[in-house]
Amino acid sequence: MKPFLLADIEAAVRSSWGADTTTPEYRPRWTPGNPARDQCGVTALVLHDLLGGDLVRGEVRVDGVRTDYHWWNRLGPGTEIDLTREQFAPEEIVTGGTVIPRPPEIVRLREEYELLRGRVLELLHGHG
Repeated sequence: MKPFLLADIEAAVRSSWGADTTTPEYRPRWTPGNPARDQCGVTALVLHDLLGGDLVRGEVRVDGVRTDYHWWNRLGPGTEIDLTREQFAPEEIVTGGTVIPRPPEIVRLREEYELLRGRVLELLHGHG
């Protein structure tokens, strides 16, 4: 099997986002103008499937108060991939970064994860 380029993975992920892959409770605020919004958890899981490494969780803070969590991937020392960082407004600051073990079963966001994963794999295998 031909290996995927990181650029191909990124393009497949970005073109696979939609309102139906975002966090359900935040779905009403998702727009095509900010497609990365609330896609971080499922995106981090799909990248973990493809690239391995660690899942990392930080806190999103506004005026020092935690308003949410943010997820991204760490492939090794000094190598992090965060395809959804641009979702945040200037007042939303991501702090910290703790490695979180992947749960043995995805319960929360399972449908959204499976939908995003399926789309990404279809694009990668269809254009490989």
